[in-house]
Amino acid sequence: MNAHFKPAVLLPTHGFAGLMAPHIAEVPTEPLSAPHWLAWNAPLAQSLGLPAQPNEAWLRILSGQLEHSPWCSVYSGHQFGVWAGQLGDGRAHTIGQLNAHGVPQEIQLKGAGKTPFSRMGDGRAVWRSSIREYLCSEAMAGLGIPTTRALAVVGSDLPVQRETLEQAAIVTRVAESFIRFGHFEHFAHHGHLAALQQLTDHVIARYYPECAEAPLPALALLDAVIRRTAMLMAQWQAVGFCHGVMNTDNMSILGLTLDYGPFGFMDAFDLHHVCNHSDGEGRYAYAQQPRIGWWNCGALGSALLPLIGDEMALREALARYEPAFQEALSAAFRSKLGLMGTRDDDEQLVGRLMQLLHQSRTDFTRFFRMLPAFTRVASAHDPVRDLVVDRVAYDGWATTYRERLAWEESEDEARRAAMQRVNPKFVLRNYLAETAIRAAREGNLEV
Repeated sequence: MNAHFKPAVLLPTHGFAGLMAPHIAEVPTEPLSAPHWLAWNAPLAQSLGLPAQPNEAWLRILSGQLEHSPWCSVYSGHQFGVWAGQLGDGRAHTIGQLNAHGVPQEIQLKGAGKTPFSRMGDGRAVWRSSIREYLCSEAMAGLGIPTTRALAVVGSDLPVQRETLEQAAIVTRVAESFIRFGHFEHFAHHGHLAALQQLTDHVIARYYPECAEAPLPALALLDAVIRRTAMLMAQWQAVGFCHGVMNTDNMSILGLTLDYGPFGFMDAFDLHHVCNHSDGEGRYAYAQQPRIGWWNCGALGSALLPLIGDEMALREALARYEPAFQEALSAAFRSKLGLMGTRDDDEQLVGRLMQLLHQSRTDFTRFFRMLPAFTRVASAHDPVRDLVVDRVAYDGWATTYRERLAWEESEDEARRAAMQRVNPKFVLRNYLAETAIRAAREGNLEV
């Protein structure tokens, strides 16, 4: 084996850069028995300096057979808007770092056994959830949406009791950092201001160095996180993605999509779509996601307030979320509509379209993929029109859209090409994920 690919490339260090208790705890893994590969992400592996083909050495490591003690971290958070108290990495062990083009990336095993923060959990993940996370994190990366990545899935015959008896798996997650809003909330809630300051200083030094020289570094950090979160929410909305569990402990300090649970890409467009069956009140419905992003930033701001020391400055920072989100969302939908310029009535044009799609329960992805076929000159055959139920409402919107395109004087071919680049042909629909899971259970890993 080439020395470059020896397991020693994994550095047994962590992104908390020397922070130990009370931030982290070293905890041994509980390795899977008789592990075998379910998935190996060759492009991501190569970007990390790993071999394109999986091998036995990495199978041992990614199934939890380690020669050093990995670590897990403590955090707290709000779940469905209610303070949930101490949470933490209940089934995630960070085993070290790999360098991707000079940028350290944390390597985390999800499902490698119990930790001090497992509460009533068994510390395990199963095939179904692990394959779903692997597929969706890579689908999101392919769409250009900030996300944690998935390097591999390792399976086992170890039985795990869920609603039914399932088999254990470990998904290997990769990110520059897995630090969450909840890490800050934990220390603020308990009044551990020295630990809160230490964590804040670390995040600024490691990930937001531009904030270090600001008059209030913690406020500058909050501002930067607000901007990233607003951008992420706009990107989710633009592809019809529902996260499902937008608790503060599932919010990344780097603005990454984090923790893939009951997520879903919408088929029939529904502004009130809820992908999490546990969310009976629709707190995390599609249309609510931007507001929840703001609410979660408020929770982070409250945690940082002891370091900021200026409540008015905090409120002003939070007030910058909405315009940042609207700017990002407007830009995203202008691109989806093939609009090169900007007009004051663009938001109204998009809003009317969203209501039209909602009322018709039109397939979101298919509609925007078909929209490049729309012409500036009305035609007796409009394939886009066939996708909606309320043809009268569509005709009214289409007239406005044609006027908008005429105002730009854009060439249809150039517009179509630009729209096809931003409107995906494929998203990870639930049936596709389920097909892959069924195939894996039947021994077919090529689907």
